Amino acid sequence: METTSQVGVQTPAGASVRPNASVRRTVDDFLMAPFPWYGLDGAFTGTRWLLQAAASAEGVVEHGSIGHGDQPALRAADGRDAGERDRFAVVVTVAANPVRKTGDGTGILEATSVSSAAWLAGSGLLAVTWPAQMDHGLRDDWMAQQTETAWVLADDLDSEDWASLSLPVDGEPTPFHYRESPYGWVLAGTTRRGVHLGAYGRGMSAYGLGFSAVEGIEEYA
Repeated sequence: METTSQVGVQTPAGASVRPNASVRRTVDDFLMAPFPWYGLDGAFTGTRWLLQAAASAEGVVEHGSIGHGDQPALRAADGRDAGERDRFAVVVTVAANPVRKTGDGTGILEATSVSSAAWLAGSGLLAVTWPAQMDHGLRDDWMAQQTETAWVLADDLDSEDWASLSLPVDGEPTPFHYRESPYGWVLAGTTRRGVHLGAYGRGMSAYGLGFSAVEGIEEYA
């Protein structure tokens, strides 16, 4: 996943937002979504930044992510594993869609669920993970292997690989599925506003997080 770079405005929560030449286009993509976006609530006062919003082949925005804290890097500039330096949390919002026909009626679009949010969060964490001892030649094989594992885990949220965690969403306690790995943590749940939430991060404890709908995402431009 590729992030935008930095701009200097304030979110309604008072946190600074980073900019770049492509931020206006990125914000426009987020504004096209027919559902509310979520991020960390006002208790987080650090830097916030947009990742890409993803759309279907028909151009309907279906999910996207908002980052908080450090923008994660595969490796730190001094050669240490990036996990020693990064402190971030990324919140993934996924539209809750049932199985539905394509616009031309010729096919079926896959339904989204809390497993979809768990999968996107798990693969997002992998995308910014690179074990320090691994060279470029091995990383593709490692990514393929780990991505398959993340999919299997997301498809069985009731397994013992996941713990239960209650976190506030729009001020109300909400159940989440949660798991930790050597590379960070992943969680996923469903809101009362018709979207699924995934999140991933490292260096920030998931246990103290809260989520709220983003008001005025155009402030990121």
